Amino acid sequence: MRLTVLGTCGAYPEPGRACSGFAVEDQGYRVALDLGYGTLPRLLDLWPEGPDAVVITHEHPDHCADLHGLFRMRCYGKGARLPLYCPPGVLDRLQGLEPEVPLGKVFDVHALPGEWEVGPFRLTGLDLPHFVPNAGVRLESKRVLAYTGDTGPSEALATLGRDADLFIVEATDRPGDTSGLLMTSEAAGSWAREAGARRLMLTHFWPGNDRFAAVAAAREQFSGEIFAASEGDVHVFG
Repeated sequence: MRLTVLGTCGAYPEPGRACSGFAVEDQGYRVALDLGYGTLPRLLDLWPEGPDAVVITHEHPDHCADLHGLFRMRCYGKGARLPLYCPPGVLDRLQGLEPEVPLGKVFDVHALPGEWEVGPFRLTGLDLPHFVPNAGVRLESKRVLAYTGDTGPSEALATLGRDADLFIVEATDRPGDTSGLLMTSEAAGSWAREAGARRLMLTHFWPGNDRFAAVAAAREQFSGEIFAASEGDVHVFG
């Protein structure tokens, strides 16, 4: 399994960076996992013809804005309908941008949460607490990749990341946040430990936050390998 980081920022991108997005490949099958602001050009640098499937965790634009660009690329270009796995709110956002074009022209839509066979992957989407419906994503083939999207604390995180080879957890650390619907770096480390994950990748950093401090906070709770996600990073595990 090969993971390429497309974007790592929450809310809006910092200079030179992008918002949430990852490219996952296994056995030649390519999955885009979230497509926030600024991720599509990076994805197309990697895969000029685009992915084989798209998984979107929720409807906030820092996770799905560039899905619109991919929609237009496929709508006005060539190619079969693209499998899209997402909560219903993502479709509402996209249809609002393209009210005159049926989404089914481009996307073969499958609902999350749920379980699906996606190329070589077993995809499981679990409901996690956020301001809007959000599906944590678990991709299993010979290895296991788990990703929270955005979430507050939940026992479902231990299930999502159970024994994962890589657990990608948002570490927003938003100053002054008391909603209980976003994660801190320390909490990300705690849930990675609870899940028994092998490696932890922190992502979805609030613009301006110190990423080294985020890793240090997570390390107080998790003794395994920890990465701060950074645009362009490639991780291969198999």
